[in-house]
Formats: sequence, structure tokens, C-alpha cells
Amino acid sequence: MSASMNPVSPSVTPPPDKRVILEASGLSKRFGGLLANDDVSLSLGTETGKVTSVIGPNGAGKSTFFKMLAGFCTPTTGKVRLFGEDITGLNPHKISARGLVRTFQETTIFPELTALEHVALARQLSRSANDFQVFANTLSARRDEDRMRADALEILRFLDLDGVASSVAKTLPHGYLRLLGIAMGMAASPKVLLLDEPYAGLNPDETDRAVELTRKIAASGVSILLVEHDMKAVMKISDHIHVLYFGKKIAEGTPEEIRNNEQVIEAYLGKEDEDIGL
Repeated sequence: MSASMNPVSPSVTPPPDKRVILEASGLSKRFGGLLANDDVSLSLGTETGKVTSVIGPNGAGKSTFFKMLAGFCTPTTGKVRLFGEDITGLNPHKISARGLVRTFQETTIFPELTALEHVALARQLSRSANDFQVFANTLSARRDEDRMRADALEILRFLDLDGVASSVAKTLPHGYLRLLGIAMGMAASPKVLLLDEPYAGLNPDETDRAVELTRKIAASGVSILLVEHDMKAVMKISDHIHVLYFGKKIAEGTPEEIRNNEQVIEAYLGKEDEDIGL
């Protein structure tokens, strides 16, 4: 993989970056008379490779919050900063190019393409050839394509998915498609990876595998912000947790602190403690 793929194979350890990785300050989003998020703030701090989770019941505002961070909707009020740079309201592709990459609840696939082709396609942000060179199929464009495919294969190997590299997407089971979505996110060389319900629909064994791969990505130096309904997985993997309820943040802390927080327990009333991991 190229040197730019630092999360997978760093060759030189850079000096620590003491800037705050990602900071949301007072984010609010109003849709007409509906206030989806109300003055929500969050910081990932300065230490890379941590897993931070955002949880809350259905309708708590988690998806809207993620969309504002990644540029898919603009906050009504508040700011989003990535390594100190104000990225509020930038287009998603510009935010992704700066290192904040979002995956989606549903992996969009091309049924006839292989897993390798999906990841290579997602690697287009690293393309050096211009559109004319690609159209004309020049030598530099072909070299670019070879490099992106090599990068894609290394990402699949890193995520233990190289065994399905040549499998077409329509033949892959749901668990592999969820992991393929994560691999496609990694293809954009993220510094911060936003995972939107990555364990949805997985059986316990698939969830355990996905959790381990999430840890592996974090250990490589990528900071992870996770929205997930599987509370057992959240409690197992998170370094820090933020809790949203009806658009407002009501708590944050370590998994143990959240597990014993009375406001959080009340927000989840009506569900069995065992079901929500509290």
C-alpha cells in the first residue's frame, strides 16, 4: 500500500498531533418546527486510535448528528472542527478528503462487481491521473489503476477479507457486506472514521468479528466515532460514550460510568437491562 495509507502500514512514526481531532460545538439542527439536535457538543480529544460511541433510543438525533459532522446536512447553529479547521457546511467529498470519512447503515453495492473492485473504486480519492488521462487510458492512468487495486487488496488483507476479494458482491452474505462497507471507508485513508450502525443485522459471531476488526482499525491509529444500537458491542469496544435523548446530550463518560448513570437508565426505561447492556 502506498505511504499515504498510514493507518495500515506506517513506515515512519510522525510527531504527535496535539490538536483536537474532532470537535463539535453547540450543534443544533432544526427542520421546520422539529428540533432534531439541540446544542450538542462532543470532542474526540487529541489522542488518536480511540473508539467513541454515540448512543440513544430511536429518534434521539444520532443520525442527524452524524450527517452534520460529515457534511450531509448543515447545522442550524454550531461548528464542526477537524484538527482545528472549521469544516462546518463543507461538502462531504471535501470533508472526506480532509480525513473524516463516514460509512452508512446500508452498504451501497454494485451486484456484479467483486469486493476488490468495490474497494478499488472507493480508493478514487487517491487518484493522481486526471479525467482526460483516465478517458484516454494513458500509461499514467493504467499505473494509477494498478496502484489503487494493490492498495485495495492490502486493505482487504488488513481486514481479513482477502479471501473474498474476487467474490462478486451479490454472492456475499450480509455480514461480509457490512465489513465491505468498512473496507470501502478505509479506502479513503481516514484519520477519523464515522461508523453508522456497523453491526446492524449481524449474528453474535459476526458481531464479535466486526468488533475485533474495529479494534484493529483503531489500533492502527484511526480515531473511530460509532453510532450503534447493539449496546453489548458498544460497552465492549468503547473508550468513551456520549448519550443523546430527544436531540440533547444527557450524559457522557466511560462504559462503566454510562452503565450506572441514572439519566441513561431512565432514558432506556421500557427495555430490559440485559437487552441494552446496562
